[in-house]
Amino acid sequence: MKARTAIGLMSGTSVDGIDAALLSQDYEGRLKGGPCCTVPYDSVLKSALRGILGGRAAACEIASVARRLTEEHAKVVHLILDENDINRRDIEVIGFHGQTIMLEPNVRKTWQIGDGALLASLTGIDVVNDFRSADVAAGGQGAPLAPLYHQSLAAELSRPLAVLNIGGVANVTWIGPGDQISAFDTGPGNALIDDWVHRWGLGDMDRDGALAVSGRIDHSALTVFLEHPYFSASPPKSLDRDEFSVPDSVDWSVADGAATLTSFTAHAVALARDHFPAVSERWLVCGGGRHNPALMQALKEILGVPVKPVESVGWRGDFVEAEAFAYLAIRHMENLPLSLPTTTGVPFPMVGGKLNKSSD
Repeated sequence: MKARTAIGLMSGTSVDGIDAALLSQDYEGRLKGGPCCTVPYDSVLKSALRGILGGRAAACEIASVARRLTEEHAKVVHLILDENDINRRDIEVIGFHGQTIMLEPNVRKTWQIGDGALLASLTGIDVVNDFRSADVAAGGQGAPLAPLYHQSLAAELSRPLAVLNIGGVANVTWIGPGDQISAFDTGPGNALIDDWVHRWGLGDMDRDGALAVSGRIDHSALTVFLEHPYFSASPPKSLDRDEFSVPDSVDWSVADGAATLTSFTAHAVALARDHFPAVSERWLVCGGGRHNPALMQALKEILGVPVKPVESVGWRGDFVEAEAFAYLAIRHMENLPLSLPTTTGVPFPMVGGKLNKSSD
């Protein structure tokens, strides 16, 4: 095993910005996190990204947004290097997730915009991107891709445990004794709540869960949401950001809608337990959703076991996903699998990603 240092770049389904994190691996495979940062998208880019979700735009428009997105990622790389006095030659590779605008694994389609070759040119560092295509082409779900990193992080923790990432879509990694691992998307994460608040012109999120706490849950609507066939389907399984939507017919107040959608996210997570190989006695939560007290409280009440942010075990909750793509880029360089039959449903352990060499 070779000592390697990578920068991971993650822009998730919440469409809120770029997380960047440096990750180093030593000769024995031990991992150490380095400098990290988050850079929000400006309102123009955020609006442009929302406008092309699902691929619902002209090819020239998507290409223009993809270039702008890539340029913004390059700025973030330079920022993390400059602010921490790091020489780019000390970074072997960048793991560049890009922005998912479509994930339809059942018809073997996945689309993450972002130009790996351009990013390599702009930064002078080799780039691994296009992490999902090989998995989906082979019949896998293409998501989630962070589970092997979750398993590595949890090497010294008692098991079984569940690692829940709440981004736009929520996903869970169940980690059992030995090498046992299972992963899948649980359902909506922050996306429905964010879109609901945005619809009312009240910003991009229910900050601190304030709206949800002040609202009342529409239990009839919640029951209908939870009857979706996705929840009874056996994993591996994954979701597109826009799989679920709020019907135009609802007459919720903004607070009641936030309360109902927050409860929906929590109940969807609870249903995931039906698909675990064994009961998880604790849950660790990463991603933006852990900053929502209303959602975290709902999870604690519904799951009935300890639910804590990953900081409780020393992880960096806002950067686990960015670190994961640095880790996957390192695994690509070592020709190791990025996904497994029990994480994405791919028929065999799959080596994925595309290497883009810089000219330097």
